[in-house]
Amino acid sequence: MEAPAGFLVVSLLLSCFVTTSYGVYFSSLNETLIVTATFTQGKVLKAGEDQITVSWRFNQTYRAGTDSDYKTIKVKLCYAPISQKDRSWRKTEDRLKKDKTCPHKIVARPYTASNNTFTWTVERDIPSGVYFVRAYALNAHEQEVAYGQTTNVQKDKNLFQIQAITGRHVSLDIASVCFSAFSIVSLAGFFYMEKRKGKSSQ
Repeated sequence: MEAPAGFLVVSLLLSCFVTTSYGVYFSSLNETLIVTATFTQGKVLKAGEDQITVSWRFNQTYRAGTDSDYKTIKVKLCYAPISQKDRSWRKTEDRLKKDKTCPHKIVARPYTASNNTFTWTVERDIPSGVYFVRAYALNAHEQEVAYGQTTNVQKDKNLFQIQAITGRHVSLDIASVCFSAFSIVSLAGFFYMEKRKGKSSQ
């Protein structure tokens, strides 16, 4: 028996509502992207100084057309499990809207299947930790539909370490010293002028 047109419309609307309300789950995504990150091996990368070159492409072992609805690629810096331990604000959740694994954006670009490279300078506000890189493919509705990452499923291979900026910058220290010296000289000058005024009024 043929379903009424109204029933089909309602079913479609309910499907859209469920997708919007509950979002996308990481476990539902296929790893169709091959992602690599190039940097100085064995070196602790310094925030604000060192660079990472990220490359990504479609995995050709998947059938042609798998990527037909890929519109945008978002590349992110992600915490490895060792840097998530005892830190609830970095907790991994299967529901991507709640997931805090990859809070740091590296780049977003229109999707192309190959020859994608971006060199990123580690931003100054990146905290110290152990990381990997993940790329998400998004559809026209800005929903994640696939991914790729530089590490394995357990997230314990091909990781790298970043050291945050610690202490104050040298230029800030110099400015602080200059300001302090100026304040002392100004205060001394004020007292000197007040003293002269006091003498001249006598």
